[in-house]
Amino acid sequence: MSSKKILEAKQAIVEDLSGKLSEAVAGVIVNYQGISVEKDTALRAKLRAAGVEYSVKKNTLIGRACDNANLGDLKQYLEGMSAIAVSKEDPVAAAKILKEYADSIETFEIKAGFVDGEILDKDGVIALAEIPSKEGLIAKLLGSIQSPLYNLAYGLQAIIDKSGEEVPAAEEAAPAAEEAAPAAE
Repeated sequence: MSSKKILEAKQAIVEDLSGKLSEAVAGVIVNYQGISVEKDTALRAKLRAAGVEYSVKKNTLIGRACDNANLGDLKQYLEGMSAIAVSKEDPVAAAKILKEYADSIETFEIKAGFVDGEILDKDGVIALAEIPSKEGLIAKLLGSIQSPLYNLAYGLQAIIDKSGEEVPAAEEAAPAAEEAAPAAE
């Protein structure tokens, strides 16, 4: 292959990756060293199911794509064997899945990431991964809204129940008072 064709192929890779990075809401860079083919295949399937694109590229190509997508600060994390996972929709999906693999595989390591153009270090990506899912957050919100209403309804029901207990006692006292009144006459 001539050097011109190689250069064109590399430019196409950088352009494609730049477009993916620009459109993404979040992404994570990992050191994929030490992962078996079986685990890598399972990882890719899980990421694909979550709508995350995962690819292994040369650090120089990822760095150039980061520059083109205004994420140049990520270049400092591009050392060793790097892979990048990019999500267009869910800002937490890639971080969650990759953190799970990093916890189970000693040599698989999260390096850095980004969310909405903001660069995150390793700790930032791990903190992002620990955020509950969108459905979990909605459930917590609804539970927070429902809880005071439930407590109000429970309190009102207790008042009604207590009022209901007093009414029969008052009714029993009224006939007893009526019986006592004629006897006094």
